Amino acid sequence: MTEAPPDVDYPGRLPEYCGDLGIRIDRQGRWFYHGTPINRKEMVCLFASVLYRARDGGYLLITPGEMGRIEVEDVPFLAVEMFTCGSGREMVVSFRTNMDEMVTVDTGHPLRIAEVEGSGEPSPYVTVRNGIEARLTRSVYYELVALGWEEDREGETVYGLWSSGSFFPLGRLDLPD
Repeated sequence: MTEAPPDVDYPGRLPEYCGDLGIRIDRQGRWFYHGTPINRKEMVCLFASVLYRARDGGYLLITPGEMGRIEVEDVPFLAVEMFTCGSGREMVVSFRTNMDEMVTVDTGHPLRIAEVEGSGEPSPYVTVRNGIEARLTRSVYYELVALGWEEDREGETVYGLWSSGSFFPLGRLDLPD
């Protein structure tokens, strides 16, 4: 029995579904084809440009001729560099991904903080496009945290930062009584 093609938002007619393409992206953002690293950045950037997120949460590469699933351990991209403009409530925060895509934190490209299973460590993400996220590298996350401050939100003290006119929580502060 053949696997049904996944449900995905795609501008136009979907090409033939080819199943698993044998491509994997590890937690460090490295791309592999049948276990062999894809070392040419230009090739990886080309693949990244045709990457889509299926409604079931999976990832697809879609070209005009075919589409297929790829495996992603965490998220496909890393935010490797941060840029800021302005300060306080007027600040705008942007990131460069390991695919050289730029993303500005705003309501359409929000920050979110998840906890790493087992350790409880914070794991920060930003939406790049169409449900596809980048995880902030540790050094970028530390830079980001240095820009934050405390805000009172619904009776709780929350640590976060402003970007593009919106407040993005980075965590709740548990202050002693």
